[in-house]
Amino acid sequence: MTNKNRKTPLRSKDWFDNRDNPGMTALYVERYLNFGITREELQSGRPIIGIAQTGSDLSPCNRIHVDLADRVKAGIRAKGGVPLEFPVHPIQETGRRPTAALDRNLAYLGLVEILHGYPLDGVILTTGCDKTTPACIMAAATADIPAIVLSGGPMLDGHWQGRLVGSGTIVWEAREMLASKEIDYDAFMDMVTASAPSLGHCNTMGTALSMNSLAEALGMSLPGCASIPAPYRERGQMAYATGERIVDMVWEDLTPSKIMTAQAMENAIRVDMAIGGSTNAIIHLKAIAGRLGLDFPLEKFDEISRTTPVLANISPSGKYLMEDFYYAGGLPALMKEILDLLHGDIITATGKTLAENLKDAECYNPEVILPRDKPLQASGGTIILRGNICPNGAVLKTSAADPKLLQHTGRAVVFENHDDLLARGDSPDLDIDENCVMVLKNSGPHGGPGMPELGNMPIPAKLIKKGITDILRISDARMSGTSYGACVLHIAPESAIGGPLAAIQDGDQIRLDVEKRTLDVLIDEHEMNRRLQLLELPEPAYERGWGKIFLDNVLQADEGCDFAVLKGKGSKTEPSLPF
Repeated sequence: MTNKNRKTPLRSKDWFDNRDNPGMTALYVERYLNFGITREELQSGRPIIGIAQTGSDLSPCNRIHVDLADRVKAGIRAKGGVPLEFPVHPIQETGRRPTAALDRNLAYLGLVEILHGYPLDGVILTTGCDKTTPACIMAAATADIPAIVLSGGPMLDGHWQGRLVGSGTIVWEAREMLASKEIDYDAFMDMVTASAPSLGHCNTMGTALSMNSLAEALGMSLPGCASIPAPYRERGQMAYATGERIVDMVWEDLTPSKIMTAQAMENAIRVDMAIGGSTNAIIHLKAIAGRLGLDFPLEKFDEISRTTPVLANISPSGKYLMEDFYYAGGLPALMKEILDLLHGDIITATGKTLAENLKDAECYNPEVILPRDKPLQASGGTIILRGNICPNGAVLKTSAADPKLLQHTGRAVVFENHDDLLARGDSPDLDIDENCVMVLKNSGPHGGPGMPELGNMPIPAKLIKKGITDILRISDARMSGTSYGACVLHIAPESAIGGPLAAIQDGDQIRLDVEKRTLDVLIDEHEMNRRLQLLELPEPAYERGWGKIFLDNVLQADEGCDFAVLKGKGSKTEPSLPF
């Protein structure tokens, strides 16, 4: 079986039909026969398609991929391919302690070695919860074999006592209600669990949906893939179609390097701003760009943000959830609304251009996908800040913050780490009011460790009882994409390595000016340097194992929490076969 569009032999031929080395070929073939694959399948020139399986019982947000795999395999076989399913290191943000961000680069490393070292001509990347999507895309970019993304989709809308409740987002609201004694523990649990009624990842515009939307914006999945709710029949149909399409991509030799160009990356940043995407997306897009050998400074994100309207009226920035977004036309409808701001001529996984993919897209509900002349926010959904606190940058999702706090000066109330926050945050003796600025240190890539989602610090109970719903908070941590509030995040360099954030003390005045894109502590340079010279840095969290490797290699948030050794687009990515 051959195809005239492909100019080079299939990779798998080196394993399964290498007549110059029959001894090793026989060894490769005979072991694959022992679970039922035939020699004819392996040696007839059919593409061998990997299914990178991220679904497991440890990863409930991706669990649906265990079931979708059968539809994927059917699609692959329908086009003459041979499917081989294999596991990917499991990542689940709500399960891994202290944070799944520790394992994004680990999952990447494991997957890229599989794609390099095994007889695969193409791969389907099954994605869902936050870190699985960037890890898979980063690996595909490095291996550069034909690859396509199949997301598992969001869960169904949640409801509690007759009202719509979004997964993740409702946790923060329920926490405030519990702190104010409006509800008790059992009601808190009922409220939160009601938000997750089915298989699938978060039904809000959290990091999972943001990253799967950006995979589609990059051109790495079929149109509409990101928006289909997990339990819908269309999700299984999308799985089948994705299985079919990857076989054609192999014959076309349509690789990630031909899809994920600089223009495609700019499209992804633009779409991230238009959907009111998670702040975590900036870290992941930076890391993906690193795999492609592309340089996207933080200023590029801010430049695009300034000229992009927020059109997705989806929680936590808006009021709707993902079933409404899907029925409104999904991501294709939103992208068509801003097509003039996108690079419409880029090639995508369909083999067609982005503009061709969006030709028939239509918005069916302008209350959910807003028109350009009635945006949720005119621009600046997520912005980049600089200043003497964050000389290398920080991020703020303005679309989810109280507008009154976007120009603010207040007194610092400092917490040295998360344990300190837990111990004192709800104390009635805490000296804080609604004009203060909560400061959390030692929660970045090193200090967290792994930069956990602690940046949306709980509003102190004494303020909740006064009816305060937002307060300016700054940290070197991340926050969940389902979170909301005036939270400045990703401050770089982080406090645990001696960044300026470490010098802030109780009582310092902190000034945020969103219009000028600045964040500063109002002390002079001499005093800042004096304090930094007196710092005692915390002991590393790990002395051995993966944690030690992570701390020894991880870069700061402004560089995507990448590893320096992984960055760049080297020419020696795949050695010749050893036998």
